[in-house]
Amino acid sequence: MRTLVVTAVVTERDAVAAACAPAGIDVLAVGAGPAAAAARTAVALLRGSHGRPYELVVSAGIGGGFPPLAPVGSVAVASEIVAADLGAETPGGPEPFTSVADLGFGTTVHRPPEALARAVAEAAGAAYGPVLTVSTATGTAERAALLARRHPGALVEAMEGFGVAEAAAACGVPVLEVRTVSNTVGPRDRGAWRMAEALDALTAAFGRIVPVLDGWLEGP
Repeated sequence: MRTLVVTAVVTERDAVAAACAPAGIDVLAVGAGPAAAAARTAVALLRGSHGRPYELVVSAGIGGGFPPLAPVGSVAVASEIVAADLGAETPGGPEPFTSVADLGFGTTVHRPPEALARAVAEAAGAAYGPVLTVSTATGTAERAALLARRHPGALVEAMEGFGVAEAAAACGVPVLEVRTVSNTVGPRDRGAWRMAEALDALTAAFGRIVPVLDGWLEGP
């Protein structure tokens, strides 16, 4: 099966490639944010690999974790890939935000193939639950609490997954999202970030995930 793994930046790409290169899985850094991720993932999926179409795309990288479900150093696999801030502010109502889906303008959730996502989570020793995509990384305790309340069970906040999932859906390709946690969602304290540890965890996680991807065929 031809698999494409998409990361935001080169350091994430190299961490994943360290585990995936021997398996012949392509890994591509597409830039930060959902727009860059969607555009460049779509181009890669349309081009395919050596004349063959991709059969799976994986959004991967590091992100912020919602405690206590996703502590620093842990691994998360998405049950849902959620556009957490795509919508409109709606002051005066019970909730100050209305999603694009609730406005009737599209979708804000993509769901990976459940059997595959659960198998990947089990292999990686990962938590399994919603992963949020945001265009602006959270920097306050108040916004962290709001996101956690709005999306019960959310594990991780990152910036590319929904863009990758939109491209995958447009191209008819199933999608996964795998994240390792470098910091806690909330007030930005760069001194507390554990980037190197999260990148090492990403390599280790994909070392355990690759055999599952290699053996997977969707559907009967």
